[in-house]
Amino acid sequence: MTQPAASLIVILAGVSAALHVGKLPPALPVLREALGISLVQAGFLLSLVQLAGMTLGLAAGLAADAIGLKRTMTVGLLVLSLASLAGGWVPDVSALLALRAVEGLGVLLACMPAPALIRRLVPPQRLQVQLGLWGAYMPLGTALALLLGPAVIAQTGWPGWWWLMGSLSLGMGVWLHLAVPPDPPGRDPAVQQHGSWRGRLGQTLAARGPWLVALSFAVYSAQWLAVIGFLPSIYAQAGISGMAAGAATAGAAAANIVGNVVSGRLLQRGIAAPRLLCIGFAAMAGGAVGTFAPVWPGNGSGTVLPQYACVVLFSMLGGVIPGTLFSLAVQLSPSQEAVSTTVGWMQQWSSFGQFAGPPIVAMVATNAGGWQWSWTVTGACALAGLWLAWGMARALPPRGQR
Repeated sequence: MTQPAASLIVILAGVSAALHVGKLPPALPVLREALGISLVQAGFLLSLVQLAGMTLGLAAGLAADAIGLKRTMTVGLLVLSLASLAGGWVPDVSALLALRAVEGLGVLLACMPAPALIRRLVPPQRLQVQLGLWGAYMPLGTALALLLGPAVIAQTGWPGWWWLMGSLSLGMGVWLHLAVPPDPPGRDPAVQQHGSWRGRLGQTLAARGPWLVALSFAVYSAQWLAVIGFLPSIYAQAGISGMAAGAATAGAAAANIVGNVVSGRLLQRGIAAPRLLCIGFAAMAGGAVGTFAPVWPGNGSGTVLPQYACVVLFSMLGGVIPGTLFSLAVQLSPSQEAVSTTVGWMQQWSSFGQFAGPPIVAMVATNAGGWQWSWTVTGACALAGLWLAWGMARALPPRGQR
């Protein structure tokens, strides 16, 4: 198998992991009824899958160099499979919350090494395009889960949906193990030459660039998961059927793929990365206001289409952000040998954003008696993202020196 084809399998492995993040939103209305889950508990169910990434992202980035990038991804898919298969048998919300945390460890191990592994598999001239494709792994997996989930749950119940996702991850882990070239024996030679994990850790945390990239991913992921994750519940409360709500939410999540793919093309053509970030964060701010704030006349079905258009705008133009940040993680890493560590740090803060965003939005909605003030949370994240993009514009070296 050629190296570019192997990089596509790595991307599909990430999609397989992202299915577990996206499998919960279409099941939330059923779970709330079956297990008596409150809205705030639902918010923590959405976000607990990020607990491992939030606490262990940097450590996993350091460890992946010793364990091997491919081996780390394979172990992550196995952990996801076992946790999801077990999740279909749980009797109450406490056990489900615990297994969501275990699934989070699997997502971290399956996704964190991917950018460095893609970098090893593809030539430098194709790296930005491939990283743009990689940036779409989360929206693609989420969209597929949102689209397929209602139909599967209607036929098998939510446990069958959990078992199906576990089986898919197991199959993907076997495919990755068989098809992707093996890790080099021992540790990566470049990492060996650079020194100990303490050196890479200190180098990464002392540099400004990894912090800017990581915090930007945090404020992006917090608002994206909060909006997309609660859409099925919002539509269910509005009286829209589960199938229709799942399809609409899947469409909004899939729109994010467009932004990710386009970001890689635009970066390759020389568009400045901070400019793309500003476009993305500004669009997310405007899209969230149009989605949640009572800016449209009337309260009936006539407001659904413009609100949905704003959700799609929020997701699609916001999609330029992750693809751009994966590229910036390579550029702003303090050294080529610290790329995995930088990506791990970025993953840790991305997970923190996804952990914090949904419960905060849920608490605002609960206190307000509706979703009309949710845009204040996402808008604050967008403003922070614009400020961080300005900081990255100052941190990047002049174009001729990159």
